[in-house]
Amino acid sequence: MAAQVFAESLAAGPQAVTIPKDLHGFLSPDDGVAISFWIISIAMVASTVFFLMESMSIDQHWKTSMNVGALVTLIAGVHYFYMREYWITIHESPIVYRYIDWSLTVPLQMVEFFLILQAAKPSINGGMFWRLLVGTVVMLAFGYMGEAQILNPWLGFVVGMAGWAYILFEIFAGEAGSIAGEKDSISTYVQQAFGTMRFIVTVGWSIYPLGYFFGYLMNGVANAPLNLIYNLADFVNKIAFCLAIWFAARSETSDKLAKQAGLSQPLLA
Repeated sequence: MAAQVFAESLAAGPQAVTIPKDLHGFLSPDDGVAISFWIISIAMVASTVFFLMESMSIDQHWKTSMNVGALVTLIAGVHYFYMREYWITIHESPIVYRYIDWSLTVPLQMVEFFLILQAAKPSINGGMFWRLLVGTVVMLAFGYMGEAQILNPWLGFVVGMAGWAYILFEIFAGEAGSIAGEKDSISTYVQQAFGTMRFIVTVGWSIYPLGYFFGYLMNGVANAPLNLIYNLADFVNKIAFCLAIWFAARSETSDKLAKQAGLSQPLLA
C-alpha cells in the first residue's frame, strides 16, 4: 500500500505551494525588501551581543569605543524591526523611522572618531567632537526636512550635502585628520581603524545622497530597490564601521599581551 501511494505521488509530480494572499504581517517569500529588513535587524542584534562580549576582552582604553559601537547596532536593530513592519504593512519608504535611527546612530559614530583618538592622545579637547556633531545635525536635519517637504527638497539636499562635506573636511583635513596622521603619538592600530572608518563615511555614506537625488528628487528609482540599497548600505556602514574598531582593539590588545609574555608574534594573527 505504501509503495502504491509513493508511486502515485511520483506520477503526480511536485505539488504546487499555495501562498496566502494575506500573510497578516508575516514575511512573503516574494518580498525581497521585507526579507532584507528582517536579515539586517537580526544582524544588528547579533552584532550588539558580539561587541558587548568582546568589550570584556580588550584593553581598557578601547572599551568605551566598543560599547558605543554596540549602542549603534542595538539602536539600528530596534528601528529595523519597526521599519520592516512599516514596509510590510504600507509598502512605502519608512522615512521617519530611518531619520530617527540616523539621528541617534550617526552622532554616536562621530563620537567614535573622537574616542579612539582621545584614547591614544588624552590631550585632545572636545572641539573636534562638537564640530563633527554640528556637521551631523545639519546633514540629517536638512535631509529630513527636504524629504518630508517641510522645506524645498533641493534646499534640503544642498544644505545636507554641506553638512556631510563639513564632516569629511574634519576627518581628512581638519583636527581629526591631522591627529590621526601623527605617527609618533597615534598607534598603527588606531590609524588603521580611523582609515577604515573614514573610508566608510566617505564611500559608504555616498549611497544616501545618491538615493535622495535619484530616488526622491529625480524620481528615477522605485521604493523597493531604493530601500533594498539603503538596507545593504546600513549593514556595511554600521556593522563594518564598528568591526573596524573591534579589529584594531583586538589586534592591539593581542600585541600588548604578546609583548608582556615575551612572545615574538602577537596572539591574534
